[in-house]
Amino acid sequence: MLDFDQLTPKQIVEELDKYIIGQDKAKRVVAMALRNRVRRKQLPDDLREEVIPKNIIMIGSTGIGKTEIARRLSKLSGAPFVKVEATKYTEVGYVGRDVESIIRDLMSVAVNMVKNEMRSGVIADAQARTEELLLDLLLPGTGDKPVETKTENGEVRLLPPGANTTIREKFRTKLRNGELEDKQVELSVSKKGFQPMEIFSGMNLEDMGISLGGIAGMMGDSKKRRRTTVKNAREILLEEEIDKLIDSDKVADIARKRTQEMGIVFIDEIDKVAGRQNTSGADVSREGVQRDILPIVEGCKVNTKYGMVDTTHILFIAAGAFHMSKPSDLIPELQGRFPLRVELEPLTAREFAQILTKPENALIKQYAALMATEGVDLQFTDEAVERIAKTAEELNSGTENIGARRLHTIMEQLLDEVSFSAPELKGQTITVTPQYVDEKLHSALGDRDLAKYIL
Repeated sequence: MLDFDQLTPKQIVEELDKYIIGQDKAKRVVAMALRNRVRRKQLPDDLREEVIPKNIIMIGSTGIGKTEIARRLSKLSGAPFVKVEATKYTEVGYVGRDVESIIRDLMSVAVNMVKNEMRSGVIADAQARTEELLLDLLLPGTGDKPVETKTENGEVRLLPPGANTTIREKFRTKLRNGELEDKQVELSVSKKGFQPMEIFSGMNLEDMGISLGGIAGMMGDSKKRRRTTVKNAREILLEEEIDKLIDSDKVADIARKRTQEMGIVFIDEIDKVAGRQNTSGADVSREGVQRDILPIVEGCKVNTKYGMVDTTHILFIAAGAFHMSKPSDLIPELQGRFPLRVELEPLTAREFAQILTKPENALIKQYAALMATEGVDLQFTDEAVERIAKTAEELNSGTENIGARRLHTIMEQLLDEVSFSAPELKGQTITVTPQYVDEKLHSALGDRDLAKYIL
């Protein structure tokens, strides 16, 4: 596990290079933005509060790495991250989600991250407690507490603590050996709450920290009896014991601090809410959404079910193609809150060839691994990779430019027959050559009008 605080901007870029090809300028900008967070932590308290993140706007067409850069950045830094689309939000007063729900979603992500981290610290204790609970279910009256049980003629009898401890230890051994996994037991499980109800302006009961299940829990017992196997009972009981052992207040405090200090919000399709002249009808709320986003980006306190969250030091990365509009179409106040602008470069055949082979999650590696599960050895010659890359560039220039996503459609069509027949090809080696590529993609390249429907 990398220590993010020790990573220099150059090392951050090198880590991003493992998954993202090209876009060096964008990588440099985000690497410096993240390094500034580490620098800020080392400042005196009074000055630290004055240093705010420099938000970024990425400009470029679809499929060239905007979202992937932000996503990999959050994984690298271990920061809470949420990706939203600006078009999904509406101005206050309109039907739809309000922009403050972005911060509530970010806080929920942080809470889950902290819970998962704390889980490892309590899992051993939770497993031991779960084992005892399972033995109590299998052998009532052999635990540390007296238990009521019924005799054959229906009489209720109170078994003393620790009765039949020898039998209990025998069952413990069987339980650990997996001999009782299919045995039926009856246990009490918590009832799941109702689904959140949508109320005014996109706010829902979940956002307010209230659910009908929670209200029912206040009024009485929210558990029900259920018969299930020991295997399923172990999973249910283990999760309940983990929840009991994790301090929810501590989780909320850590998550809130992490959200405020390290949170990253990626706002996609920001160009779709950029105002244009003479807007009317459905476009009338575009500027309203920008005005609602503005206070969150500037820094305000948002109420969540885990407490108030200050957005002043959350990093916002906005992205858009800006084909029909330009960044200057955003309201001036919002433009000022995104001081860094970086234009991503269109992908060429050279980048496509690297995308196919170099990243740790390269497409060719993925398809080769998938075919290996069927016993098929799938190989690509260097010339075939270049031909695929050139084909992707030609199709992007001749039809709609969808960036690296073009490679997915090409690879699916190229390997359609191999993928379908893979179970019958077990033990064989399939080598993809330039001739094979030309044969499989000839129809798409031969008719450009048809290509737009095929790829």
